[in-house]
Amino acid sequence: MIEQQNRSLIRAVKSPEEFGRVAVLMGGTAAEREVSLKSGRAVFEALLRNKIDAVALDIGEQPLQALLEGNYSRVFNMLHGRGGEDGVIQGALQALNLPFTGSGVLGSALSMDKLRSKLCWRGCCLSTPAWMQIDGQKDLSECEERLGFPVIVKPAQEGSSIGMSRAENSDELLKSWELAAQCGCEVFAEQWITGKEYTVAIIGETALPVIRLETPNLFYDFEAKYVSDSTEYHCPCGLSEEAVKEMQSLALKACQALSVSGWGRVDLMVDEQGKAWLIEVNTIPGMTDQSLVPMAANAAGISFDELVWLILESSFSAEALCNG
Repeated sequence: MIEQQNRSLIRAVKSPEEFGRVAVLMGGTAAEREVSLKSGRAVFEALLRNKIDAVALDIGEQPLQALLEGNYSRVFNMLHGRGGEDGVIQGALQALNLPFTGSGVLGSALSMDKLRSKLCWRGCCLSTPAWMQIDGQKDLSECEERLGFPVIVKPAQEGSSIGMSRAENSDELLKSWELAAQCGCEVFAEQWITGKEYTVAIIGETALPVIRLETPNLFYDFEAKYVSDSTEYHCPCGLSEEAVKEMQSLALKACQALSVSGWGRVDLMVDEQGKAWLIEVNTIPGMTDQSLVPMAANAAGISFDELVWLILESSFSAEALCNG
């Protein structure tokens, strides 16, 4: 399987000069700023090792000004979270006819919004846990009746598990809703799936090896992702070859339903009966030393520098879109 993946991930761009001058967007003003800076620096350094003319841009509240002044050929977007991963910067870049990596406006907006993602998946008959939107404290009793306990409460438009928590009773549900509501976006409760956590990285139309995540925490939260040294990553993931193929196929279908392109990462749960459930899609996953996409690529025999090159190639699809 890995040999087949490698054959499908062959460089289409042969020389670094073909990319022109590349702006690496990082930082921003979202809650994931520090993670974005770390990912962006790693990508920038890999581009330089690939002999690509790259410039690192730590952008603030006026990203377009820096882009307009730089005479760039394309953008490697490493802005995590709202403003960078939700279609906003993608729309601005498209209006500027400036090609960029990853998904376009629609795929970015749908994937960043976990509620809309679930609606799309349900419309495509893809499995995702039951949920209920919570618009205020008045909805908590109905949520308890419909979903029972435990549930996981999430802000619909945050990444890196920010604002997420598990509730096992009415008091905890209220506290979880209050925590998620602080993020300033829609909030929903989702049926808790007891089982194992998996993730599938996508490059183009290729699914990389599946990774199983194991953490002593209640779930793969911010601390488990970026701080803890107790999180374990299993690749091979321990599933049968048939189960791996089914999970990779489901991940690709999940991306297609949301119009995701270029690259991304699909997070899933597998319950105790072996059924896979879609949780979310990240259109600009982390690229740090603890990140899952580089880990999956490495398992497929793809170095970090080669991975960065392949992701940058996705900007040529956006270039065709920009040029109509």
